[in-house]
Amino acid sequence: MDEQLFQQRSDLTALKNAVDSIQNEIRKVIVGQDEMVKLIIAALLADGHVLIEGVPGVAKTLTAKLVAKSMNIGFSRVQFTPDLMPSDVLGTPVFNPKEVMFEFKKGPVFSNIVLVDEINRAPAKTQSALLEIMEERQASVDGKTYLMAAPFMVLATQNPVEQEGTYRLPEAQLDRFIFKIIVPYPTESEETTILKQFHQLGNAQVMDMVTPVLSADQIISLRRQVKTLIIEEKLLQFIARLIRQTRNDKSIYLGASPRASLAIMNSSKAVAAMHGRDFVTPEDILEVTIPVLRHRIILAPDKEMEGVTEDEVIRQIIHSLDIPR
Repeated sequence: MDEQLFQQRSDLTALKNAVDSIQNEIRKVIVGQDEMVKLIIAALLADGHVLIEGVPGVAKTLTAKLVAKSMNIGFSRVQFTPDLMPSDVLGTPVFNPKEVMFEFKKGPVFSNIVLVDEINRAPAKTQSALLEIMEERQASVDGKTYLMAAPFMVLATQNPVEQEGTYRLPEAQLDRFIFKIIVPYPTESEETTILKQFHQLGNAQVMDMVTPVLSADQIISLRRQVKTLIIEEKLLQFIARLIRQTRNDKSIYLGASPRASLAIMNSSKAVAAMHGRDFVTPEDILEVTIPVLRHRIILAPDKEMEGVTEDEVIRQIIHSLDIPR
């Protein structure tokens, strides 16, 4: 009986095929950003939001648009600016003279995948409106609550270099992102491939090269399947120990919250499913630990002065722990 149940649970063929299809569609256009694409898909399966950081021109926005295009779901884009108001994102009540009443006109945030470009450019008032949407999947306007359609996901981008006219994201909001993805420059060979590819494109439109391979209902179904994956208690203890270590490490001023523990567990399940397994391994946990934690910890001032990065400190913590086998 147990063996039969295991066989039923282990059938992740549809999920793996769906993930492979999305990756193949995006590879038609994007060169060399496989890690970013993989983590975005993992976040989608784990029902999380993603913060993408990189200098201009490394295909952050294009990748987000292509991920949305590879699925038959709603997509909207909001360009954040210092003068952006909450009503520009949420929507606003508009007077209808025929009905002699106000009707709520929904803003661009009411979609399935919402791309927020340069998220750190908007002031605190607009960020607080986005905070409720990200955490509770709903928006409150004029005393009424409007629910977001499922699946719902925020993909936000920010530029790490340009600081003029930007607002540092509050820790509470950073904590709502399941991953922070750092997008590097392409290698020389990758950049050569990019030039060749766009030269051969000619007048063809990039977005027309990608076709939808998943529906909203399929994504919701895949998310449910991911939640049922097996994770042994020793691995849960390892995650708890890892997070606790961030709170006790002398290099870290502020450690990770329990939300980080849940993020590692949920995203490691998603990664395991993407590998075609119905159980989580220590490698799955290690694969997601750095993108889950890098934006959730604050380094001690002396470490920042030395130029130590969050990634380096997280790697040191991982190496100091006994990894279960």
